[in-house]
Amino acid sequence: MKHPMRSTLAVAWLLCAAGAASAAPAAGKPTPAAPGDFGPPRGEVIHAILTSPPMVPPPIHRDHPAKVIVELEVREVEKEISEGVSYTFWTFGGTTPGSFIRVRQGDTVEFHLKNHPDNKMPHNIDLHGVTGPGGGAASSFTAPGHESQFTFKALNQGIYVYHCATAPVGMHIANGMYGLMLVEPPEGMKPVDHEYYVMQGDFYTVGKYRERGHQDFDMQRAIDERPTYVLFNGSEGSLVGEHALKAKVGDEVRLFVGNGGPNLVSSFHVIGAIFDRVRYEGGLHEQENVQTTLIPSGGAAIVEFHVRVPGSYVLVDHSIFRAFNKGALAILKADGAEDKTIYSGKEVDSVYLGDKAANLAAVSEARAAEASGTLTKEQQIKAGQSRFTGTCSVCHQGNGAGLAGVFPPLAGSDFLMADKQRAIGIVLNGLTGKVTVNGSEFNSVMPPMSQLNDDELANILTFVRNSWGNSGDAVSADEVRKTRAATKRPEGAAH
Repeated sequence: MKHPMRSTLAVAWLLCAAGAASAAPAAGKPTPAAPGDFGPPRGEVIHAILTSPPMVPPPIHRDHPAKVIVELEVREVEKEISEGVSYTFWTFGGTTPGSFIRVRQGDTVEFHLKNHPDNKMPHNIDLHGVTGPGGGAASSFTAPGHESQFTFKALNQGIYVYHCATAPVGMHIANGMYGLMLVEPPEGMKPVDHEYYVMQGDFYTVGKYRERGHQDFDMQRAIDERPTYVLFNGSEGSLVGEHALKAKVGDEVRLFVGNGGPNLVSSFHVIGAIFDRVRYEGGLHEQENVQTTLIPSGGAAIVEFHVRVPGSYVLVDHSIFRAFNKGALAILKADGAEDKTIYSGKEVDSVYLGDKAANLAAVSEARAAEASGTLTKEQQIKAGQSRFTGTCSVCHQGNGAGLAGVFPPLAGSDFLMADKQRAIGIVLNGLTGKVTVNGSEFNSVMPPMSQLNDDELANILTFVRNSWGNSGDAVSADEVRKTRAATKRPEGAAH
């Protein structure tokens, strides 16, 4: 007699086996072509043109997929992260962000990753535009002095982040190892007048914001997600002054905007412009008439807008302290004829730029002279004038006259010149309440400027105490340092 339980199990097993057999593909059945697979490469092999930020390689004008060779070298380089502050960046192509890569949907990409022999660390690359586990990371682990090669097909159009994925992954990304790859659609992209490459990243240093000298990576700050700097294109001031992006009135501008992270989400905004179109998260869908767009860590977007009137358009992360106190600020400078029917034309760069509008040549000269012990009062005045612009001039005005009934004058100020130590303390620690200056009473708030370095405060005060009819001795960085040390502050306050 058959065992009933065994019979039931046997039937169930046969049913499962039959179902599995019917679900399994027939032997030898070809895998259907993936969307974006336009067949094998045709024509001659192409060596990709790579560009450093903020430039973008030229558009692709091909009507067929090709084999494209990309050669990218990892370099560990020491560069300025801010004026007078150096940092060792780990980079793809020698820059942060790394070289911009541009291919066509359907291309077969032969990728060569080289790790320069002078480097100290192994590295690899994870391209978000690669279909396959790790995005190429496992295939590209490369020791210093070696080269790795792997191949992938660019199946999906869009703008994609790439980054290093060698452990500890966060540290490699935080040191600047990220960039963008554009996979153009087969029909290409609509022509525009300018294309630029801007990428945000958050950086974590042992020293505080703008603390002079070489700064090392701080792992604990990174784990705690407390960045010292939040930057566009790897350094404070990388896209201001003579490095500002450029356009003309009437131009259409396309920005490829990435966010390397490793931690923060970006609220990307251009002050004074409204985006005509945003391809958010790098996908196919577009949003129109956008003021600010979110770009996740490890994500990217394509934003397009027309320049309607001339002036300075300020690019920021609208988590706004990141812009003005951590460095996430850039400029697009537009030249051309005014159109007063759209905008009156008044422009005050300093309101938005702060001390980033400064002439840093004078600041650098003063810093070098102080280090060598040859700093003069005249050098301090020039450096202080540069830092005064934006930092102090918004309230006290560029001529030191202040605003009647609101902000006291610095020009010919009896209050300012009566007590040098008091002046240092007010600028460093702020002041709230009534003061009498040149016979007039003022009652407002002077915020503390303790986020500035000792030498910056000393130079600003030296400039103010020797301008607009004032005449006094210089203020030294050591005097500011002593006042700062004597001031008790709550834990976590700016020092």
